Amino acid sequence: MPIKSYLAHPHDGQKAELVKALSDIEACEVMPATNENILVVVTDTLDDASEEILKEQIDKIQSLKLLTLVSGFNSPQN
Repeated sequence: MPIKSYLAHPHDGQKAELVKALSDIEACEVMPATNENILVVVTDTLDDASEEILKEQIDKIQSLKLLTLVSGFNSPQN
């Protein structure tokens, strides 16, 4: 199960729209920074295929300017 964290940068003036769009995706948890124009996004998916689908969903968000991977962890399934 891939768990990854990202910093998401919205286009100017679109932070609220980006929070909503990411929050509407079930596999995303969003924490907006209070002192910067960025969001911390943590994703949790079942497998690499689900992770790829999620990445495609996120890439389609119009208010997203830049998404930077901070950390990734993949727990092997027994």
